[in-house]
Amino acid sequence: MAGRWWLGLFGLVAAVELTGVALDSTAMQWAAKPLLAPLLLGWLLAVRRRWDPVATALVCATAGDVALLVPGTTAFLIGMGCFLGTQAAFLVAFLRRRRPPAVAVAGYLALWAVGNALLWGRLGDLRLPVLGYSLALSLMAAAGWGVSRRVAAGGALFLLSDLLIGVGATGAELPGHGLWVMTTYLAALLLITTGWADRPPPTAVR
Repeated sequence: MAGRWWLGLFGLVAAVELTGVALDSTAMQWAAKPLLAPLLLGWLLAVRRRWDPVATALVCATAGDVALLVPGTTAFLIGMGCFLGTQAAFLVAFLRRRRPPAVAVAGYLALWAVGNALLWGRLGDLRLPVLGYSLALSLMAAAGWGVSRRVAAGGALFLLSDLLIGVGATGAELPGHGLWVMTTYLAALLLITTGWADRPPPTAVR
């Protein structure tokens, strides 16, 4: 398969990133995290040989990953803005392929409403940014159901990863919180990218 070595490198760098999270090593995370989405982008371009909104989404994800390595609320908001671009680009790509089932849209919107209601009182100044970002994220996850099961699974994991970040922003963290966030995020990117590449592009109009 074309570009298979890109996925091998992604797996290696992902292992370094997860080790860095587990050891709380800032150096390892700075060395690995900015390479994750670009490696998937390299694989996607090697396979598809064309630029599309999913490629744009991976560029935005790279910028978001770098921003979130920097401590502080400002960097967090910049990272959220970058990932808003990721969700918007994924959403455009998925909707161009096929409309998602209405039940998926309704289910994710209900989850969005409940999740924000539960976290609202503890997010402080992040309330409105989280409200808008989580809406885009939920719509992206729902739209993934119109592409394939693998993309839908990736969208669900992306939502779970960011939900864990939202819970962490309120001061509540699960044991191994950082590992859960990164593992679900890495799986989400991998599933969405490979699932998207498995779908043939729309037939060009002649």
